[in-house]
Amino acid sequence: MEFTIKAGSPEKLKSGCVVAGVFAGGELSAAAKTLDKASSGALATILARGDLDDKAGATLMLHGVPGIEAPRVLLVSLGAASELTDKRYRDAVAAAARQLAASMAGDAAFCLAEADVPGRDLAWRIAQAAQILQDSTYRCDELKSRKEDSKKGVVHVAFITRAKHGDELQAALRRGEAIAEGLALAKTLGNLPGNVCTPGYLATTAKKLAKEHKIKVEILDRDAMEKLGMGALLSVARGSHEAPRFIILQYKGGKAKDKPVVLVGKGITFDTGGISLKPGEGMDEMKYDMCGAASVLGTFKAIARMELPLNVIGLIPSTENMPGGSATKPGDIVTSMSGQTIEVLNTDAEGRLILCDALTYAERYEPAAVVDIATLTGACIIALGNLTSGLLANDDALAAELLAAGQSAGDKAWQLPLWDEYQDMLKSNFADIPNIGSKGAGTITAACFLARFTKAYTWAHLDIAGTAWKSGADKGATGRPVPLLVEFLARRAGA
Repeated sequence: MEFTIKAGSPEKLKSGCVVAGVFAGGELSAAAKTLDKASSGALATILARGDLDDKAGATLMLHGVPGIEAPRVLLVSLGAASELTDKRYRDAVAAAARQLAASMAGDAAFCLAEADVPGRDLAWRIAQAAQILQDSTYRCDELKSRKEDSKKGVVHVAFITRAKHGDELQAALRRGEAIAEGLALAKTLGNLPGNVCTPGYLATTAKKLAKEHKIKVEILDRDAMEKLGMGALLSVARGSHEAPRFIILQYKGGKAKDKPVVLVGKGITFDTGGISLKPGEGMDEMKYDMCGAASVLGTFKAIARMELPLNVIGLIPSTENMPGGSATKPGDIVTSMSGQTIEVLNTDAEGRLILCDALTYAERYEPAAVVDIATLTGACIIALGNLTSGLLANDDALAAELLAAGQSAGDKAWQLPLWDEYQDMLKSNFADIPNIGSKGAGTITAACFLARFTKAYTWAHLDIAGTAWKSGADKGATGRPVPLLVEFLARRAGA
């Protein structure tokens, strides 16, 4: 999909479809008022019949409206004008995107961004709309013998403004497109099956990303990890025939002496649970256990496209977690890169084992902050469901940054406590720490485990077990939390 921004009056635009907003009770937006006047009150007459629901996201497609150049007018409900929120605006844009995707109109004039969302300027509204519209075109058909070949769907959208636009709006447009591209990459990596998206495939993807953008990449193999003492990570890889990879990405958009933000993404490309084998039902979805890694790669694609002026490091520990004759057994004790010993009580709590070595590795960068992203605990789904990512941090200021970024990006997180009392739930008679805690507070004790390896810097943990993918009829990766991470980094960069 291609985007432009231009000034103009909606009734005179010769596009395939004009998209305008309507508020509850038939109250017309500015663009809708212009269209209504040009049509001698036709829109108001149609709305008076009650065919458009007041709920934000309801739509009504009209054809051949007199006095309007465009052959189609898509009216989209924004809800009550006094109650327009970020979410309702996004719902309206998403509804418009679905209608445009099913339309025979080749292009569209988009007037919804004129809606006055409290606390959000025009640049924000355009960026959000561009992201949602572009994301609506995503398809995962790489492995289908027959690709979708539909003649339907809008391929060009013009955002209509009433005044001349400047660089700020063009930058907003690029941001929306960049985030959508990052989402698409993260979704595709998540959706690919485990026999395709292996640790080696993630490494190859990182190399391709580096060639396309100003990103430096380094791939560590098993021997290099052994030399570094990454015993926790390698203990997870022991049962698999697929070689593990430790992927290092460097984006240098800031000054040479600026401390980087480090993103660490869990890259378990398939998780059987190891010797602590998972139930067979639904195990196919364990291909999504690398969505943390996918979100890091997607975020790097977006920030490179946006040319953000800051330094970012990406660390992706990647392996499969498989049973086998050489697999780690419950009760085994391994030594992490930090020197701390870990009693592996449950081989299905493997994500924290690969993350802890990556978090230790992050120390060498003297980071400004570290954020790890992982599909870590089923307990997070029990606590927060599938709408909200879990957030835990050793620094409340960093947590507040991430929460605010998620709110603005529509990719929300919720902070859970990381109090010292929870550390008492992690005790081993035989090693420094077990890889699981006593019963209860599973998301918190998992973060407490990671916290033992993050004392050298400010750190936050995003548990995306409930938000990284959807099950059922809409099964597929969501790409989250790419929007949150990009917003967080953009704010750090002052963009």
